[in-house]
Amino acid sequence: MIVEICTPNIQSALNAEAAGAHRIELCENLRDGGTTPSVGTILACKKHLKIPVYVLIRPRGGDFCYSDLEMEVMLNDIDFCKKNGVDGIVIGALHKDRTLQVEQNQAMIAAAGGMGVTFHRAFDRAVEPFKVLEQLKRMNIERILTSGQAESAVKGVFLLKKLIQQSENQLIIMPGAGISSENIQQIIKETTCEEIHLSAKTTVFSKMKKIENDPFLDLDHWESDVETIKKAINATVK
Repeated sequence: MIVEICTPNIQSALNAEAAGAHRIELCENLRDGGTTPSVGTILACKKHLKIPVYVLIRPRGGDFCYSDLEMEVMLNDIDFCKKNGVDGIVIGALHKDRTLQVEQNQAMIAAAGGMGVTFHRAFDRAVEPFKVLEQLKRMNIERILTSGQAESAVKGVFLLKKLIQQSENQLIIMPGAGISSENIQQIIKETTCEEIHLSAKTTVFSKMKKIENDPFLDLDHWESDVETIKKAINATVK
């Protein structure tokens, strides 16, 4: 079982490797669903990690309909990743009607060159998931990260299993969303997946001195937790 950890900062990435994760998805701004991490974060992860690093290519939160200017940003980010030894990228673009934006996705795949490519949870917002799966097969996508178009992977196990069957080993269906050590075995058994994705995040409380009437209440942040990741990985082999 390949366990991928979604890591929102450099410490989370280091924690994931220390806990035994097999790969990270590197991003920032998890509260917005994840956006592309900074150049500094990417370079630091490539310097300090031995496991594969996949970088999320997403210029903003919100939907997955991108303008020409946003595409320019994403292609620039992909080019930077390719030139700096990143192992893979995580992409996804849709039309306004929630069908697959074939041209934009193909452009990003072409820009990736030899890097691996994961299609992210834009898939869960798409109509006709089986049609999108067939389209992504033809694009030589490496894997699809999906909750089975449900609030969580546990609730999406029926569709996840159907997607894995239809994938015919031409790409990987990787369950993600709401996965923990408590439900990871259920998801593995019910879907027959071979890879799984989680953030294992915990709140890191600010070390800054607290003051009365402080108007800024968002000083805490999320971090992927070593022990939580270890428990999840151990649970995959029960």
